[in-house]
Amino acid sequence: MGDRSQLCSVWLGSETGILKGVSLSRKQAFNFCNTSHLSRDQEVRALCWGDPAETELLVGSVDGTVKTFSTEKGAFTETRCCGDPAEGCFTGLAVLSGSALVTCGECGTLRVWKEDSSDPVIELDAGKNVCRMRQSPVHQHKVATGGKENGLKIWDLERPEEPVFTAKNLRDDWLDLRRPHWVRDMAFIPDSDKVVTCTGYHQVHVFDPSSPQKRPVLEAEYSEYPLTALSLPAAGNTVVVGNTHGQIALLDLRKGVVRGCLKGLAGGVRALQCHPSQPVVASCGLDRFLRIHSLEDRKLQHRVYLKSRLNCVLLASRDLEDGGGDVQGEGATQEVKEEEEEDEVWDSMEQVEDNRQKRKTAEEEEPQKKKGKRKKGQD
Repeated sequence: MGDRSQLCSVWLGSETGILKGVSLSRKQAFNFCNTSHLSRDQEVRALCWGDPAETELLVGSVDGTVKTFSTEKGAFTETRCCGDPAEGCFTGLAVLSGSALVTCGECGTLRVWKEDSSDPVIELDAGKNVCRMRQSPVHQHKVATGGKENGLKIWDLERPEEPVFTAKNLRDDWLDLRRPHWVRDMAFIPDSDKVVTCTGYHQVHVFDPSSPQKRPVLEAEYSEYPLTALSLPAAGNTVVVGNTHGQIALLDLRKGVVRGCLKGLAGGVRALQCHPSQPVVASCGLDRFLRIHSLEDRKLQHRVYLKSRLNCVLLASRDLEDGGGDVQGEGATQEVKEEEEEDEVWDSMEQVEDNRQKRKTAEEEEPQKKKGKRKKGQD
């Protein structure tokens, strides 16, 4: 299994608890799990790299455990209990220098765990109904949290007594009614102190902690459906957002306008990640497909069917392999082929008008004919 795992450049977590790896160069997908103990309690909710060399992968499950997967050995090497299922699922995982682990659950409890300790060394309350926790890629000791009726907060884990930034709610609408807020995902904008968020009310906000204004410095909207995930491309100045109807778009962070849309999805988006050096974005969600889109021409470069509904995606920092076309996982070739054949059959069918419409038109014409006959008889 070690040979297979070293080939994989894309990793995904599924609802069934299976860690999936995809090799774009070999056009193959692999499952990594202990099938004898597989259950819904092991549903994967969070993924992150355990070390800078990307030899370890941390997998956060619904049952509150964090498993360590070795990409060199192709097997799970350690399991740690870092939460209680009653506290909700993991909304984020991160690693600090010195092998410390940062976890956050839906209940809002944010903890820091040392490698040699079973008790957290730091524990703080980020508020209820947390939907996401993200770590700053530049300052690892800074994390951001947010959720439903729980505004954006930025925490410094070196001074965890209180957040270093707490966003204010949006201004009241034109009827002087309070506007609800629901942070679904966020990201730290590189080369600045700004943070971009997306909401369950199809909004994109940019916050600047260095300014005295604690409300968004930029507000934009996309489509009419809840946004679920976002990611920042390496080029900067844009953000990629996805929603519950499988729509993905690039928004300009300077003007708040849509720069383009990515097509091909058929289900709600659950995770997005842009490659750190290449102009591509990986997406996954309810339609069980991993897709790799180019951010330059917005074309679909790779597609893989993985049989399970997917919750999270993680890209390796090395360059993705060249090559395009559909990528099919082990045992998935037949399903994808049948799906494409079915689409061709439906496209080749002739369109038939609804019988109810024909019946209506016939019923409307009959009284007119009867009136015409009566007029002739009267004459």
